[in-house]
Amino acid sequence: MLDNVDEQVSAQVHDSPLGSLHSSGLQGVFSSSDRAHHKTIRPDKEYTLTLGIVDPDDEAIFEALVNALVLEGDSLRLTDGVLRIESFESENATHEMLLERAAAMDDPTLDIEFVTATCIEEAGDVTTMFPHRVPVFKSLLGKWNKTAPDELELDLSRETIAASVIEKPDARAYDTHSVLVNRVENENGQNRNLFRQGFTGRVAYAFKDASESMRNALATLALFGEFSGVGSAVARGCGAMEVELE
Repeated sequence: MLDNVDEQVSAQVHDSPLGSLHSSGLQGVFSSSDRAHHKTIRPDKEYTLTLGIVDPDDEAIFEALVNALVLEGDSLRLTDGVLRIESFESENATHEMLLERAAAMDDPTLDIEFVTATCIEEAGDVTTMFPHRVPVFKSLLGKWNKTAPDELELDLSRETIAASVIEKPDARAYDTHSVLVNRVENENGQNRNLFRQGFTGRVAYAFKDASESMRNALATLALFGEFSGVGSAVARGCGAMEVELE
């Protein structure tokens, strides 16, 4: 649908390493498919889709999608049918509101579920396969500072994050993935598949000898991640996360 509105904007949204539009992809029960890298949507099931927009400059893109899918009642045409929107909910927050919500918590534990493959680039095209505290929060920090007002930018070093947080993954929920995130055309006119590697699962991040400002900053970034996604290819379904502060 974005391609139909503006191909250049669509490419910018989908291919930016710090994309400001986050899509969870369809979440639900699928059937298998005889096509590689495809799943089959079942007509007897409902699916959920979460979209997040964190850059005010891209609000028009989000509004165009909502207007087309919800207000105008358009359906997404599939190979063998259509996908219809049954219900819609929206939530708005500002950077200031997220900071205030985090500050109201007293030494919280950050319970994060990485719902879809989370692909965090550590060096070039190499991605981390474990929800280590440093790459997770450095990724969120980059997205926050790209979109927050200058006076609300956060300055957190890798060393400080490493020394202030302990990750406690749920081994029963942890899994790794290699996912198709894009197809590009090579110089011979042939399609080439691009893959990213990442992880899913539930992780509790607890603080150790962290200052109040550090706790507030990292809790804020976790809350922000529900809107922004974490890692790369967030507009293509990667990096969806759900957060609880306890």
